[in-house]
Amino acid sequence: MDFGVAPQIADVVRAAADSQAMGYLPSADRATTARATSDWMAGTFGWQVPEEHVFLLPDVLSVLRVTVQRFTPPGSPVIVPTPAYMPFLTVVPALDREVVEVPSILDDDGRYRLDLAGIDAAFAAGAGLLVLCNPWNPVGRVLTREELAEVAAVVDRHGGRVFSDEIHAPLVLDDRPHIPYASLDERTAGHTVTAVAASKGWNVPGLKCGQMVLSNPDDVAAFAPYAADTGDTVGLLGARAATAAYSECQDWLADVVGYLRGNRDLLLELAGGIPGLRVSPVEGTYIAWLDCRDLDLPGGPATFFRREAGVALTDGSSCGEAGEGFARFVFATPRPVLRRALEQMRDAVAGG
Repeated sequence: MDFGVAPQIADVVRAAADSQAMGYLPSADRATTARATSDWMAGTFGWQVPEEHVFLLPDVLSVLRVTVQRFTPPGSPVIVPTPAYMPFLTVVPALDREVVEVPSILDDDGRYRLDLAGIDAAFAAGAGLLVLCNPWNPVGRVLTREELAEVAAVVDRHGGRVFSDEIHAPLVLDDRPHIPYASLDERTAGHTVTAVAASKGWNVPGLKCGQMVLSNPDDVAAFAPYAADTGDTVGLLGARAATAAYSECQDWLADVVGYLRGNRDLLLELAGGIPGLRVSPVEGTYIAWLDCRDLDLPGGPATFFRREAGVALTDGSSCGEAGEGFARFVFATPRPVLRRALEQMRDAVAGG
């Protein structure tokens, strides 16, 4: 986000510098961050997870790597519903696993839903893991309890596993609650590895501290021999910042969510002034998914808007084949900048 950080987090970094605390992460800090994560999930989502089931890793993608390597059958393909967060499509092949893209269903109102039949077929063909992103980057959905239960039925039928990326859980923009997938019932708790982090909600991705939440005691036991080595690269500043975020910075987060809600509404208003452009409803995250297919922009949306409007977007094709003709727009920026960007995009389309 093009915002700052909470004062409490800035204080943590300053205090570490003042005390020259730039060494490895002490075990006491590691335990404190795990406890803060557990308390935050219980207080925010009503999900009770023992702190001993929370492991610190550098980021969510590190959790994905561990999930693929430690909790899926060797060589089994990985299902990625698309449009997807771009690295999901590159991290998995780097682990010598096949990505099975399952294009999601785009309804007439621009809202996406998972293709359960496609996911079912991919599991039946031998896939071992489903990558579930909720809130869903890049399309902005916050999946309902009913939708999550439908996913669980498919996964359970095939004895599959789920990697649930919930890094945007703090950034739900409407009244619909975020529901941790693993918290649904015993089935989902048993087959899920959950990834959370303070990095998106509190704007500290560079401090590199994510959390892997294991809701199956057997998974905890299986991972225990690898936990120390896997978590060695977590930084002291990241762990302390995450502790502060989860424990002390809820008011700051509430202000950010309120500002993002206003940005989302302005984006929808101004995007309505660009004929042919459609925006998927944004229920969570700070990302808008722009349907530019009817604009027929030369070179594709991202290339066109960078060249003609001076606005940098991510081309939807980076999010999978289902993203062709779309663009990913981060709207976590000061409102005058957001307005200027959309006005320049409007003028570029009109001039084209």
